[in-house]
Amino acid sequence: MQYTDKVLEHFRNPRNMGQIENADGCGEVGNPVCGDMMRITIKIDDETETIEDIKFTTFGCGAAIASSSVLTELIKGKTITEALQVTNMDVVEELGGLPAIKVHCSVLAENAIVAALYDYYQKHPQKEIPLELEKRAKALETAAADD
Repeated sequence: MQYTDKVLEHFRNPRNMGQIENADGCGEVGNPVCGDMMRITIKIDDETETIEDIKFTTFGCGAAIASSSVLTELIKGKTITEALQVTNMDVVEELGGLPAIKVHCSVLAENAIVAALYDYYQKHPQKEIPLELEKRAKALETAAADD
């Protein structure tokens, strides 16, 4: 299996690794088939709804770690609305590609940010959840229940 230089760089030197204490949102996702687990924590400016900080912890293969690392770089500093537009294919593109059997790692990264953003809104019931986020979060819950 051949990884791009960018995948190897993010695997060897991951960005934004760790955990935010007292995070505004936390998303945990996993793939029971391969065993990869991702946790993303976020700090959000309540007024501008901008993601001020984002960190990850990932237990898994090099592609999972690289996908998490790149996702944090793509999301940090964006508004919630902008962050929701980042897809797993943006992660794959930023990494210069992933082997087909590793694309699920980028899907995990996308799902982790959706879960973290949904958690943020659960902790702030006075805020209206964007419809797109609600749909994606419900789809994640349904998929998790099916596993």
